[in-house]
Amino acid sequence: MSEVRISAEPRTDFGKGGARRTRRAGKVPAVVYGHGEKPRHISLPGLEFAAVLRKGGLNQLIQVEVTDGTRELVIPKDLQRDPLRDEIVHADLLIVRRGEKITTEVPISFTGEVEKGGLVVHELTSLNVEAEATHIPESIEVDLEGLAIGSQRTVAEIAAPKGVVILNDGEQTVATVAEPRAEAAADTEAEGEAEEAAEAEAPAE
Repeated sequence: MSEVRISAEPRTDFGKGGARRTRRAGKVPAVVYGHGEKPRHISLPGLEFAAVLRKGGLNQLIQVEVTDGTRELVIPKDLQRDPLRDEIVHADLLIVRRGEKITTEVPISFTGEVEKGGLVVHELTSLNVEAEATHIPESIEVDLEGLAIGSQRTVAEIAAPKGVVILNDGEQTVATVAEPRAEAAADTEAEGEAEEAAEAEAPAE
């Protein structure tokens, strides 16, 4: 995962009112914490921060450079969003050190074609992993090539990238291949046609 830099400002205006004023200025209130450091309140440029997360996801390494001269390497740990506007309204940023291992979630990337006609059902979309903070993969590939209808892929069958330990239970199902919906829809349509035919043949009262 590549590292990006983003500028920030110290934040001294606290409380709900202060947070609202920060957001009205186009910025995101945030807290930087971890490694025994006293939590620091900062504000991030809203559009730039959102763009960074859209591109790199929640495991994006960010070098936060505060205008008071301090800087910290962080990853987003928790984001609060406005449920209506889907805008980030607050961020918790965890301080990380190069070489240290952390636990986090990594999205799954499904590849391969299953048996013709099969419907893939994703039971998991991410995995809990332990990895070096500066070597968190953007995604973990799960190959479904040739998986037969009625079969499944479990966590134990996933090949984890080098240096990454998957923490999920090995027996946990990642994806299954179900019967095709088209056949079920065809059966339902056929039943409906049969009922209509029976009603048409029935004598009028």
